[in-house]
Amino acid sequence: MSRRERYRDELRAAGPARWPAFLRDRSGLPGPRANLELAQAVADEGEPAVFDRLIATDDEYLVLCGVLGLGRLLAGETRARSRTGIEARLRGHATDTRWRVREAAAMALQRLGDADLPRLLDVGTAWVADPHPLIRRAAVAAVCEPRLLAAPTAAARAVALCEQATAGLAALPADRRRADDVRALRQALGYCWSVAVAADPAVGLPAFRALAAVDDGDVAWIVRENSRKKRLATLLTGAGTGPAGPGRPASD
Repeated sequence: MSRRERYRDELRAAGPARWPAFLRDRSGLPGPRANLELAQAVADEGEPAVFDRLIATDDEYLVLCGVLGLGRLLAGETRARSRTGIEARLRGHATDTRWRVREAAAMALQRLGDADLPRLLDVGTAWVADPHPLIRRAAVAAVCEPRLLAAPTAAARAVALCEQATAGLAALPADRRRADDVRALRQALGYCWSVAVAADPAVGLPAFRALAAVDDGDVAWIVRENSRKKRLATLLTGAGTGPAGPGRPASD
């Protein structure tokens, strides 16, 4: 039995009324890593009203669990109006000031991808067109997950999302780049490109190489960070392309 399955058994035995205390006790916080296995178990077992109550506590870990649960609801919802409402809630959580809650929104979208990948790709395409850097960040972080990119069409869409998000970042004025939300987007692009390119190098490598020609410090940083990732470094070496040079981000 996996750790997640054990947590599911414990949650069922405890009952939803006791979940908040149970979750706080086993959250892993404060600490470097939240207990994501437990959070996934909550998303597996909870009902909509439970997720609402967890989110309403404003406790970071409990909110994380509730937001992740919204992903299960979105994945299972067939009514267009209800899907729109859940997606809107996740969009709001994607701009939360707490990075763990923002990450929960991206992980919630990945649950949608596990159930209906075309729908996730459509959501990602819509979100990456949003002007808010954190909405764009959620789009690329959700889609650029190796387990979701086995199909070439999905990998190509991931590359396209990275291209659009990077272009949007490069279009921002230098003083805007210093904001925390833009830095969060840049950080996500610092690894998402490598995931997308590794999923389909034939499509991804030419797009990634094209970034090296962009005269922008933040883009140079994105290229350099991705080039250091093992999954991409091997491809670049095999293709005869070395890591990017030591350009500095415009916002540093």
